[in-house]
Amino acid sequence: HNLRKRRITSVNITILEAASEPLPGIGGGARQALLRHLDRLGVSLITGIEVKKIGSENVLLADGREIVSGLCIGAATARPHDWLAKTGLTDKDGFIEVGPTLATLKDPLIYAVGDCAALTHAPRPKAGVFAVREAPVLYDNLKADLTGRKRKPYRPQNSYLKLISTGGKGAIADKAGLKLDGALLWKWKDHIDRKFMRKFSDYPEMDVPELPKERVKGFLAEIGEEPLCGGCGAKIASSELTKVLVNLPASERKDILSKPGDDAAILKTGGVEQVITTDHLRSFISDPYRMAKIAAVHALGDIWAMGATPQAALASLVLPQMRASMQVNTLREIMEAATDVFRAAGADIVGGHSSQGAELTIGFTVTGLVGARAIGLDGAQAGDVLILTKPIGNGTILASEMRMKAKGEWVEQAYGMMERPLDKAATILAPYAHAMTDVTGFGLAGHLQNILAASGVGAVLNIEKIPVLAGACELAGQGVRSSIWAANRAAVVIEINAENSKEILLFDPQTAGGLLAALPVDKAQTCLKALTDSGEAATIIGECTDGSGLKLLR
Repeated sequence: HNLRKRRITSVNITILEAASEPLPGIGGGARQALLRHLDRLGVSLITGIEVKKIGSENVLLADGREIVSGLCIGAATARPHDWLAKTGLTDKDGFIEVGPTLATLKDPLIYAVGDCAALTHAPRPKAGVFAVREAPVLYDNLKADLTGRKRKPYRPQNSYLKLISTGGKGAIADKAGLKLDGALLWKWKDHIDRKFMRKFSDYPEMDVPELPKERVKGFLAEIGEEPLCGGCGAKIASSELTKVLVNLPASERKDILSKPGDDAAILKTGGVEQVITTDHLRSFISDPYRMAKIAAVHALGDIWAMGATPQAALASLVLPQMRASMQVNTLREIMEAATDVFRAAGADIVGGHSSQGAELTIGFTVTGLVGARAIGLDGAQAGDVLILTKPIGNGTILASEMRMKAKGEWVEQAYGMMERPLDKAATILAPYAHAMTDVTGFGLAGHLQNILAASGVGAVLNIEKIPVLAGACELAGQGVRSSIWAANRAAVVIEINAENSKEILLFDPQTAGGLLAALPVDKAQTCLKALTDSGEAATIIGECTDGSGLKLLR
């Protein structure tokens, strides 16, 4: 049909069929109609033939005949994967033998459906119609196994409708020996095919569960209208923390050197300065191994931001309720991932604590050793250049993933950036940074404001220079906000354009975000080149100024 549309008529098409009878799975009437269509289109059919060799320009048959071929297309029946034979569950043809409940004959705890399964109780050809109709039975039987109910049997139909295109906008219908042919059937087939394919492109939004009809007064105001974010999006707002921390008495110990607001506490022991910090994250990914890697990098951020070398870590874990064997496996995954991260940073996990709770939470208390000096928030000077080592926006991407609005590649890029440690960046920046912090829950604007307040300077940010993760601006423009966004915005005194997506992302909470450093102008370009040469996505985003407050350069 395609060739004729292109007015290409000098093409010979030959079908080679190994069986002596063509189309053995089709009813007699439909078979004859299809063979007439082959004659109409000038297609040659050779049956009962074996192919000996396929060359680049010909096909050699077992009887010695040779067919000139510019294009050879092979078609075969369903074939099982070779590894299935190693399971001990298969028949002589390599398909998994199952009974009426779709459980395998040799192990009732294993199910097999679709083309890999051989229905021993009701043998059928390999066809998608059976695979599709096995799905509800499989679903019901899995539920039955989990709830102690009786499994249901699968009873496949004896015949099913086949709609076969005939070249052009025509089709044949075959069922129970009947034969129908024509354009109307093609339209029906086209409608069915397109409807099925739309299921893989037009995904419906997940329904939000309905709230109970009777609820406590003020309930909606308390729970909020949006789901609670994971990661740093679940932090308590800085304004609320300040209300509590401001009333705590100042330390009276001479061996505690840290100042209010420092990323980590500074302790002096035996003439050695040590920093210590703690952090934990509410899980936002179902893979405990990957979540542990991100949590470990996130916890180490405060150590690297202080210019210290990671030393030791204690794990603090809350596991969802699960049976003992699953607890062991989950703990093993978490500790293996965390060990990989901490060992790469030069630190060891030396212990920890675990408990059970409503959901997975992973945290670490980390210590580090200070070299020449500990870098705080209070050293920034007017004229310093501000460098950021990671793009922002992962809080918005995580929030949108919870709402089924984020593209997979956006989420994957965000995860990859969160897993990237800050050790290389810290090593390059620490010798020259006047002030440094890691950008986490309070967002870029919030953490920069902490530096400015501690240092007594102001700053100007070049909004166009701030790097952003793919998809973050688009999602922010759609109104997606992380749980803590509003509190982060309220905590920063700055004029923004509320319709500018990048300006909105200034208050986006970051999990395992980059370093934000204030450097003298004469060292900035050298450090920036070293960062980019080492593979860091570092950018100069602004500078510190005389005065106070945060302003945007547009």
